[in-house]
Amino acid sequence: MRIYGINPVVEALRAKRVTAIRVSPRTDERLTRILRLAEAQGIPVRRATADELNRLAGGARHHHQGVVADVHDTADLSVEDLVAGATGAPLIVVLDQIEDPHNVGAILRTVDAAGADGLVRQSRHAARLDGAAAKASAGAVAHVKIAEVVNVARALESLKEAGVWIVGLTGDAAKRYDEVDFTLPTALVVGAEGTGLRRLVRERCDWLVSIPMRGHIPSLNVSVATGIALYEAVRQRNFARG
Repeated sequence: MRIYGINPVVEALRAKRVTAIRVSPRTDERLTRILRLAEAQGIPVRRATADELNRLAGGARHHHQGVVADVHDTADLSVEDLVAGATGAPLIVVLDQIEDPHNVGAILRTVDAAGADGLVRQSRHAARLDGAAAKASAGAVAHVKIAEVVNVARALESLKEAGVWIVGLTGDAAKRYDEVDFTLPTALVVGAEGTGLRRLVRERCDWLVSIPMRGHIPSLNVSVATGIALYEAVRQRNFARG
């Protein structure tokens, strides 16, 4: 997998996932920090021209910030692994066919910030986790535990069997997002913008909830909506702990 940008590469280095780095001949303080981290880990670094960096970053000239890194993939995880690895009542985010890499990256960043226990996503019809998604995550992709599944609906059944309650976020639900008990083991399911949650996914949710809209726009960006719901879970859990 290949990532680019200062923050994603720094976080991948911190997570010990980088195998090689290409960097611009012109370095600043931030790139010098990357070079020092790479040297400390014995990671090979090669100087590259601007054209080569642009090509390696898929033409993302304004986003690679002078550095591109190769990283090894994380270990394969199951939904059961995410549940077993939770430090308290599991809090997991499930993506239902979200294909926009910027939304996926933003959700990963929020999952990390909220201290959630991981993310479940379908291996098909999903955004790649390198490139734009890694950049949008500000490096969180290097830290969030991710379970790749063949079928989201079946993954929800596995989560239920592990004692996790399923909360689906959808704009047409009568129940508000802050009316469910997020202190319970919870999987928050979010769907693609425009299409939302698929029927089979909706049917496997224990609750369907919505975020009230007070203005003229009828919906929120999926990454924003995910952040609102996740931090409601954080609020409830903090309150419960006193």
